[in-house]
Amino acid sequence: MPRGAGPYHLRGGGGSGRLGARELKCRRAGEAGSSVMARRALKLVSLAAAASGIYLYGSKFLDPNDFGVVRVGRAIATTAVITYDYLTSLRSVPYGSEEYDFVKSQIKELFMSFEDTPLGAASLAQVHKAVLQDGRTVAVKIQHPKVQAQSSKDILLMEVLLLVVKQIFPDFEFMWLVEEAKKNLPLELDFLNEGRNAEKVAHMLKNFDFLKVPRIYWELSTRRVLLMEFMEGGQVNDRAYMERNGINVNEISRNLGKLYSEMIFVNGFVHCDPHPGNVLVKKCPASGKAHIILLDHGLYQVLSESFRMDYCHLWQALIKADMKRVQKYSRRLGAGDLYPLFACMLTARSWESVNRGIDRSPVSASEDVEIRSNAAAYLPQITQLLNNVPRQMLLLLKTNDLLRGIESALHTRASASSFLNMSRCCIRAVSTYQRSKSHSLYRRAQISVTEALSLWQINLYELFLWLKGSQLGNWVIALLSRMHHSMY
Repeated sequence: MPRGAGPYHLRGGGGSGRLGARELKCRRAGEAGSSVMARRALKLVSLAAAASGIYLYGSKFLDPNDFGVVRVGRAIATTAVITYDYLTSLRSVPYGSEEYDFVKSQIKELFMSFEDTPLGAASLAQVHKAVLQDGRTVAVKIQHPKVQAQSSKDILLMEVLLLVVKQIFPDFEFMWLVEEAKKNLPLELDFLNEGRNAEKVAHMLKNFDFLKVPRIYWELSTRRVLLMEFMEGGQVNDRAYMERNGINVNEISRNLGKLYSEMIFVNGFVHCDPHPGNVLVKKCPASGKAHIILLDHGLYQVLSESFRMDYCHLWQALIKADMKRVQKYSRRLGAGDLYPLFACMLTARSWESVNRGIDRSPVSASEDVEIRSNAAAYLPQITQLLNNVPRQMLLLLKTNDLLRGIESALHTRASASSFLNMSRCCIRAVSTYQRSKSHSLYRRAQISVTEALSLWQINLYELFLWLKGSQLGNWVIALLSRMHHSMY
C-alpha cells in the first residue's frame, strides 16, 4: 500500500515474537496467566496472516506460492520474510500436531474477527482491523519479522556508505544522519514507547476538544504489537473529502496550527511525523464538530528549555520583521553568518518577504519558483547549516515542511490566523518561563499583566481581520464611509 494510504499509515517495528513448543507446554501447564496468553497470541498475529497464504500490498492479494504474481520489489521481499519467519518459528512444532493446532487457536480465543488484509503497510510494520471478544473494535499494529535484528545492520551500512562518500567528497556533511538514525530508530521500534507518547500528548493537549488520539490497550500490547482504539477518517490534505463531508477547511488548518504551536512553543514535546496518513479528519455525527485524529506516535522530539525559548524569540522576531532579533536568535541557534538562509528555510519565504514581514502577504507563484530554484544553488550552504544547528532543529525543519505541504494542499498556506496562533503560544511560553525564573511577586505580576495585554492586542487584531473579511465588516466600512462623506 502506498505511503499514507488507508486510514492508518505506519512507521516502526521489528521482531517476529516467536512462541516455541516449550513455551506452549508451559502455557498448557498453567505457568502463564490469561494476560500472558493474550500477549503471546498477539505476537503470532502477523505469522498467522502469512500462514493463511495471503498478503496485501498495493491493494492486491498476493499468494506466496504464486511466483507468477509475486515477482519483484517490496511485495516479494515482505512476503518472503514473513513466510520464512512463520515456518522457522514453528519448525519444532509438527504440522497437524496438538501444539500446532494450539498455536492457531490462540488468535480465535483473543479475537472475534481479525482482518488478514492490512489497513496500511509500510517498511517496518502494518496495521490490521480486528474485533475483540468483548466487542471492541481495535487497530492492531504489528512489526514485520526480522526488522529489529536488521535495523542495526542497516545503520552500520549507512554509516559505511556515508564515510565512503565523505572520503570522495570532503564537503559532504551528512554524518548527522547516522547519529539521528541511531537515536530515533530504537524508539520507533519500541511500540510501548509509542503508546506512552500517545497518552502523554493526549493528556498534554486535553483542552483541545477537537483532538482525538487512539486509546492504548496496555493489557494486550507488547514492544512489538500495539493494540489501540480503532479510528478512521479522511486524510488531512484531502480537500475534496472535507467538502463532501461538510468540514470547514480553514477551521482544520487553524486547529492543526494550534496543535503544533502548542506542542512546539509551549510544551516542547513534538509529534514529528505529521504526514497526511498520520493526521486524519472526521466530522462527528452527534455534535457536527470536525475532529483531528493524530496517529503514529513513535517519533517525537523533546526540546530543551533553552532551545525552546530561543526558538520562540526567533519566531516572534520573524513575525514582527525585526531583523536585528532575527540575526541574534538565529546565531544563538547555530546559524552563524548564514542566518538569512536559516530564516528563509524556517519560513519557506524569500529573504525579501522575510524583511517585509511574512504575515503581510501570502506566498506568490513567482516566489515559490524562486525558492525552489535557489534551493539547488545554495545546497553547500544548506548542508553546512544543517550540520551546525542543534540536532533538535532537524526534526522541527522536517515537521515544518510537512505542515506547509498540508497547508498548500488545502490552499491555506501563510494565512494570518496561523501566525496569530504562533504569536499567542510564543507569548505564553516566554511569560511562563520568565515567571518560573523570577523570585519577586511584583515581577511575576508584572509579567502576567504584560502577557495579558499582549494577548488582548492579538485578540483585537484577530477581530479586526474577521470584520475586514466578513459581510458585516463590509457593511460597517460602507456605513462609516457614507457618514464621512455626509459630514463634508
